Amino acid sequence: MKYKIAVLVAFALSILFAGSANAQEVLTLEDAIKIALERNYDIKLVANDLEIDRNNANRANAGMLPVVTGTLNQNNTIQNSSQTRESGDKVERNGARGSTLNYGVGLNWTIFDGLGMFARYEQLKEFQKLGEADLQQTILTRIGDVMSTYYDLVQQQQQLRALDTAMLISRERVQIAKNRFEIGKVSKLEVLNAQVDYNTDTTRIMRQHELYQNTQTQLNELLARDVNLRFRVVETFTIDDQLVLQQLADKAAQQNPALQAAIINKRVAELDMKQVKANRMPRVSLNTGYNFNRAESALGFTTLSTGNGLNYGVSASVNIFNGFLQRRSEQNAAISMKSAQLEYEQLNQNINSQLTSAYQTYLTSLSLVELEENNQKIARQNLDITLEKLKLGSITPIEVREAQLNYVNATVRFTNAQFQAKIAEVSLREIAGTLTF
Repeated sequence: MKYKIAVLVAFALSILFAGSANAQEVLTLEDAIKIALERNYDIKLVANDLEIDRNNANRANAGMLPVVTGTLNQNNTIQNSSQTRESGDKVERNGARGSTLNYGVGLNWTIFDGLGMFARYEQLKEFQKLGEADLQQTILTRIGDVMSTYYDLVQQQQQLRALDTAMLISRERVQIAKNRFEIGKVSKLEVLNAQVDYNTDTTRIMRQHELYQNTQTQLNELLARDVNLRFRVVETFTIDDQLVLQQLADKAAQQNPALQAAIINKRVAELDMKQVKANRMPRVSLNTGYNFNRAESALGFTTLSTGNGLNYGVSASVNIFNGFLQRRSEQNAAISMKSAQLEYEQLNQNINSQLTSAYQTYLTSLSLVELEENNQKIARQNLDITLEKLKLGSITPIEVREAQLNYVNATVRFTNAQFQAKIAEVSLREIAGTLTF
């Protein structure tokens, strides 16, 4: 009974996988990357931050343009008043009403602040460049994740085929063992062993299907689409075995987004110093405006007065002494510049270290791909010979099972070696900033 259930499960899995493979769309890596660039949430969020940086990079935000302000004030009073004039006459008003009205337009324009406004404007443009570097880094990271997950699916798909082949062999072994048992050539033990091996293969392929679908879910999440979508990936992928470490290092120095961000941070620190030093210089502003005044009172020598006119002038100020805060600010700005330089040197060393380690993994993986490919070919030849002997009845079940497992394990190692080599290639290109998409 248990054997029949296992057969039904395995058969259902085979039909489901084969049928769905034919019906499902084939998602290419190019399509996956395109979808990620359009939909990935991390990329969208960082792109929004960059848009804010672009909006902020303007002369007005740097304080280079005049500020025009309109004002309006209107007040009313109701009060009881009493006045005794010089002549001795006394005037009283109860509930006397009064009002004042002032409105106008004023302009204030700082025309010189020690060139600090120009430094601020340059700094805002550097912040925009920093946002662009952050976006590039996020894109490289997320596209690298998409590639890694996609190539993982390719190797899992290859392993599923190997496991499916193993199941077919195990199913044939069970049938052969049953036939021989019925004619009295083998004992019941051989049939039971064949059934156990078949059930083991069924469990293994079910676990592999589970992993395959879970990895599909992870890729769908990266693509920001329905996580329940099912699809197929391409059958194989190629590995670039011509990468050169020195060329990658040269590219990284020019194109790595994190390194470019560190260079921008150095420039930002230098512009901070310019703004701090600008506080030593005079600050000159122009101001002008037009104002209208109207005042009305129910009691007094003047019950109504109005006025309007233009005002203009210039103001200047200079910092003479502020408790040595200026000097401290300049010292702190100089320290920040040194820190930015140190962070750049540290990051540069870290990137070179990552490149060296990843390149060694890349070389080792290439060697393993060649070795495991030969092992798989040998294991396949051995399996074919073993199957022929099985049909002739000239080989033991243990030898068949060993050849079967050797083929599956050799295929798993070969596909894993290919996957590791491709991931090493992607990692190298990501660090060098040359990952194409």
